[in-house]
Amino acid sequence: MEPRAVLLSIAVSLVITWLFLNRRRCKDRPPGPIPLPIIGNLLQLGPKPHQSLSALAKTYGPLLSLQLGSVTVVVASSPDAAKEIFQKNDQSFPNRPILESVAAQPNVNDTLAWAPADNRWRNRRRICTTQIFTAQRLDLLQDLRHRNVHQLIKHVQKRSATGTQVDVGELAFATMLNLVSNTVFSVDLVDPEFETAGEFKELVWRIMEDAGKLNLADYFPALKRFDLQGVRRHVRVSYERLHEIFDDLIQKRLKEREDSSALRNGDFLDVLLDHCQPEDGSDFTVESIKPLILDLFIAGSDTSGSTTEWAMAELLRNPEIMRKARTELNQVIGNNIGQIKESDIPRLPYIQAIVKETLRLHPSVPLLLPYIAANDVVVTGYTIHKGDQLLINAWSIGRNPSYWDNPTSFLPERFLAGSAPDFKGRDFEYLPFGGGRRICPGLPLANRMISLMVATLVHSFEWDLPKGMTPETMDMNEQYGITLKKAVPLCLVPKSV
Repeated sequence: MEPRAVLLSIAVSLVITWLFLNRRRCKDRPPGPIPLPIIGNLLQLGPKPHQSLSALAKTYGPLLSLQLGSVTVVVASSPDAAKEIFQKNDQSFPNRPILESVAAQPNVNDTLAWAPADNRWRNRRRICTTQIFTAQRLDLLQDLRHRNVHQLIKHVQKRSATGTQVDVGELAFATMLNLVSNTVFSVDLVDPEFETAGEFKELVWRIMEDAGKLNLADYFPALKRFDLQGVRRHVRVSYERLHEIFDDLIQKRLKEREDSSALRNGDFLDVLLDHCQPEDGSDFTVESIKPLILDLFIAGSDTSGSTTEWAMAELLRNPEIMRKARTELNQVIGNNIGQIKESDIPRLPYIQAIVKETLRLHPSVPLLLPYIAANDVVVTGYTIHKGDQLLINAWSIGRNPSYWDNPTSFLPERFLAGSAPDFKGRDFEYLPFGGGRRICPGLPLANRMISLMVATLVHSFEWDLPKGMTPETMDMNEQYGITLKKAVPLCLVPKSV
């Protein structure tokens, strides 16, 4: 298309947007800042939207309305608003608007995270919750995950012997990736020396980072076909490479399954392939299970690895909490380094409290994945209109001083009380995994893996900060993608205990 035609299309889009913006400013909408012509409130999001929106909520209230280009976005920042949405009006928010960066992946409508909540989605979710994420299924493969933990210990022991520092975030990501790959494929994707971890981390973070970028095509529909910011082109490389890796593993498994006498692995892939029976009218095919597997990998490796890094950072900043964690581990596990198992986690309440407190202060997805209203719905006295987008600010909710004492302090003890909230979506002041029908289905696996990883790192090694750094001077700034990672990697020097 000629440049003049492109500019004309943009100009027409902007004019229509401005007219639409003025027409739709209804009195019954939640309050919010006055939008600028054409672009609305886009400039007010800033590089860390979860923090910007939390600040705006202090001025305009726990349910506020923004105009982002031609899209009206309502942001909920309080437990009361979240409760009305998830408990009373969950049926009104069944689907998600699909971001341009997300639409770049093959077969996006076969994902769990983004697909519309139709019968196909319900069937896939049912199979995941009843045949993949049950305690029995997870127990069957825990020995494979324990083997990965032992590989981690051996790798860190080598670094300890030479006094070499390790990047905890990269180490956690690589281990989590292997924990997930063993659960899904019964194989390691990262080599024992963690040399191939960098490629996978770059692929996954590109997906997360691009999904969190301000992409004008998401707010000005007429711009979608131009991909002016190159987001689709940039992120498509990651999606295609990961699908290629998955396809190789799936094809290898299909050949193995041709031998009727061969033993089944009993992993997630076998469960999914068992449902790929077109003659039975199944919605599952080899192509349609790859986006589902991608969801599992992203949720299991990036978010769980990042949470582990945040937990270790908070423990280094709070030596007394680290001491209490070690005391519990020594009392329950003893001096048997590397012998922690998933079955031990229920006997480690303080470790569990550390993980929960980390998820409160540093939720993996600070703004839960967006929803779109299927009809007009009244929340806290205001109307969210059909077609409006909805964001739940889990980061802000987890720091609400009306519900949390000393909300910015890291205090695991708050989760030791019998009445402490849990992250299963029923306590609306604490929503790190979301809530309602679209709560993260991988919660049981993520909880096991993060707890096991944190317990292993604390029990197996002592950790020193690099020279010149103190707990008080640690950089705890956040880098926003669709997930929240530590802006400055946590590099520590391990010492054998």
